[in-house]
Parts: sequence; structure tokens; C-alpha cells
Amino acid sequence: MEKQVVSKKRVADHGEVYTGKREVNAMLDLVKQETERIDSRFLEPACGTGNFLTEILERKLRVVIKRYGKSQLEYERYAVLVVSSLYGIDILEDNVIECRKRLFEIFNQKYTSLFKKTAKVSVQKAVRFILEKNIIWGDALTLMTVGKNPEPIVFSEWSAVNGDMLKRRDFTFHGLLEHEAIKELPLFSDLGEDVFIPKPIKEYPLIHFLRIADAEKE
Repeated sequence: MEKQVVSKKRVADHGEVYTGKREVNAMLDLVKQETERIDSRFLEPACGTGNFLTEILERKLRVVIKRYGKSQLEYERYAVLVVSSLYGIDILEDNVIECRKRLFEIFNQKYTSLFKKTAKVSVQKAVRFILEKNIIWGDALTLMTVGKNPEPIVFSEWSAVNGDMLKRRDFTFHGLLEHEAIKELPLFSDLGEDVFIPKPIKEYPLIHFLRIADAEKE
């Protein structure tokens, strides 16, 4: 039996009830094509321990294995990109820690089973770094982090450029949602009219995908 409730107190305090695997898959099947597209981005604003995000990761990695499983470098590049496409927020710190752990373990199990003797610590380090940035201890209603010194939630966008290079741009969650207050400007257009383009609060130089954890030091 799946455990959907940790405690009655957490249900009362936070409305925490985990979504069952059957329901997760049924809901994701409604957007099945997107869950199997390597670069499609997903945000779960109340991610819990990651029931939705782990299933999306599983689906995307199956695609990466099928397409690139025979080339270690290609697999590493696209598997890291897949991890970078998943975002989550949860108000409970233990959920955030568990979600990051589950996502890393899924990635690492598949990676090390494919490349038992040649798996790179630098790849594992890059994935851990991305998960630290993408799975956030915060409140999706206030758009702020949770803890001693709350700050605006910031998400990093990771974009593949020229094969092995990644471009990182940081956006505030509030800035990304400003479009909701500017309804007259669409996010996308095929007709050439003005569109809403969120502005990053910080941009980082291009860096090799295996060195992204070093970007903040440079």
C-alpha cells in the first residue's frame, strides 16, 4: 500500500496528502508527449517528496536511454539536461530533501547501470548541484523561500548551447508570474506582435555542463 499521509497533523497544518502512483500516471498521460520530450520544463509548486517529478524523470530518461544509451557523452549531456528541466517547491524542508534524494537516486541508478566502470563523479556532482537549485524549500503562495531569512524564490533556467555548453539564467518566481498581470501580452506569438519576455536577474557565462557547479565561484 502506498503511504499518502505522513500524519494527521501535517494534513491539518499543510493539507499534505501525497498523490498515488496510479493518479500520477493518469494525470501525466494527459500530457504524455510533453513528459517524453527531453527539454520540456515542469514545475510542481507543492512537490512533496516528488511523486510527479520522479515519474516525469523516469519517462524522460527512458527516452534518453533509447536515443543515446550507446554513447556515454551523449547520454550524460542529455540526462543532465533532463534533470535541469524539473522544478519543485515545497513548504516542508524534509520533503525537499527527500525529493532531491529520490530524483538523484533515479538518475544515478540508471547512469551507473549503463556505465558501471566509467561513471563520472563530475556528472553526479552536476546533477546534485542542479537539484539544489531546482527543488526549493519555499512557499508557492508567498513566492518566498522558507527559513530564517526568507528571500524571493529564484529559479535557474538551464539551456543547452553548442553541444556540451550550458547557459544559466536566474529568474525570480514573481517575475515569471508577472505575465498573469499583463494579460494583453501573450507569452508566445506566431504573428509577430509584442510578447511578454521575463527578464533574468542574473546571467552566467557559458560553461561546460560538467562544470556548472563551479559557475558561481567564477
